[in-house]
Amino acid sequence: MRKPNILLITSDQQHWNTIGAFNPEIRTPNLDRLVREGTTFTRAYCPNPTCTPTRASIITGMHPSQHGAWTLGTKLLEDRHTVGEDFAAAGYRTALVGKAHFQPLRATETYESLESYPIVHDLDFWRTFHGPYYGFDRVELARNHGNEAHVGQHYAIWMEEKGCANWRDYFVPPTGTMDPSIRHRWPLPEAYHSNAWIAERTNALMEQYGGAGEPFFLWASFFDPHPPYLVPEPWDAMYDPDRLTIPAVTPGEHDANPPHFGMTQLQDPDFSHLRETGIGIHGYHSHRIEDDLERKRLVATYYGMVSMMDRYIGRILDRLDELGLAEDTIVVFTTDHGHFFGQHGLQAKGGFHYEDLIKLPFLVRYPGRVPAGRRSAAIQSLVDLAPTFLSLAGIAVPRTMTGVDQSAVWRGEEERARDHAICEFRHEPTTIHQKTYVDERYKMTVYYNQTYGEIFDLQEDPGEIRNLWNDPAHRALKTELLLRYVWAELGKEPMPMPRIWGA
Repeated sequence: MRKPNILLITSDQQHWNTIGAFNPEIRTPNLDRLVREGTTFTRAYCPNPTCTPTRASIITGMHPSQHGAWTLGTKLLEDRHTVGEDFAAAGYRTALVGKAHFQPLRATETYESLESYPIVHDLDFWRTFHGPYYGFDRVELARNHGNEAHVGQHYAIWMEEKGCANWRDYFVPPTGTMDPSIRHRWPLPEAYHSNAWIAERTNALMEQYGGAGEPFFLWASFFDPHPPYLVPEPWDAMYDPDRLTIPAVTPGEHDANPPHFGMTQLQDPDFSHLRETGIGIHGYHSHRIEDDLERKRLVATYYGMVSMMDRYIGRILDRLDELGLAEDTIVVFTTDHGHFFGQHGLQAKGGFHYEDLIKLPFLVRYPGRVPAGRRSAAIQSLVDLAPTFLSLAGIAVPRTMTGVDQSAVWRGEEERARDHAICEFRHEPTTIHQKTYVDERYKMTVYYNQTYGEIFDLQEDPGEIRNLWNDPAHRALKTELLLRYVWAELGKEPMPMPRIWGA
């Protein structure tokens, strides 16, 4: 029997409701195609709402508190076992094109980082380095979002090879700034956008592996629609800001929430007491945007970024068809975490575990094995990807992986494989350390060494407006959910070695 290929396609910071098949205000014909040809899972969650922890969970099958890369600025140590190692041992080619973000932009004497300054800008280094890297025998990497100063690595080399010798003109210089008036419309020609690079190099590797008859585990890792809100024309003008639904805060909704929720609505909140290391916490700042037109334009540009990325996802899917590989390839599309663009008065991300931030778009296609055109409410977590991929490929799942094998659920043979998901957000143990337990109906968030928290009834209050944490009428529910959470945490331990004797 032919081994299935695995094609994982991810975006970065994409809200779950930005697929045209379910949201008529946005156009994503290629993601809509995956919806028609595969199964949509409507209850998929990230293990952490920031990049490094979640991406490390994807390749280790473990939660951030287990693999050790617990927040941005940390590093996934090279000795952690990754799913790519298992695929390589089974005769697969393994590759990652695009964003890795397993290591920080700042290195130390204790923890070196290939993704740090000044290495990211050393093109001579990247001309010869393509792996191995965290279980991938081939990597083609970049680190930037939009016009950030991080641009370099294999992406910059590709732009030069394409004839864009002045590519630095379109990005923030490492030692300076760019014209602040450049917003929404990015002067970078579409032909040199990272979307084009990722699609082209993904297709080249699929052609190489498919032509040699080699099964592959290939991750196409896009950067969009992560801010800054920039997209080349004509995508910047694709959506009329005045014709879009712009989310906003509901008056009074933060009155029963922990203090940091309400503080984000102030013009100049003071979070200095939480910056013990001098490093700010993601999301702990003002989220107010006084200019109504700008709030609308941010959403229009964000949608344009999603639609542009969709075009290049389509090029990958089309090439898979042209190579005759589609029938033997498991395609999964998802993102690393969600995004706020006005919901609850919030922007981007942070320690706010609303569905907008921790729930994900999640599409699975495997012709003849995964039902087409189906929607499932079975809870998924990104920690489940590694064990599920291995199971579908007939490869033993390491006992260290605490993710759940979802293969029978994906095939439509079972209704569910898990009854809850856990999402973590942590800065320092003495500042912000929170965990969220979410099951089929309820969501509860607890905070280290704090008496406040959140409980939302997702069935009766899907917009998460009414926090039940301190509601006397829900005291029994609070006790029950706390017990469920404790048992869920204990259940995250890696599978112990099998017992073979009594002593």
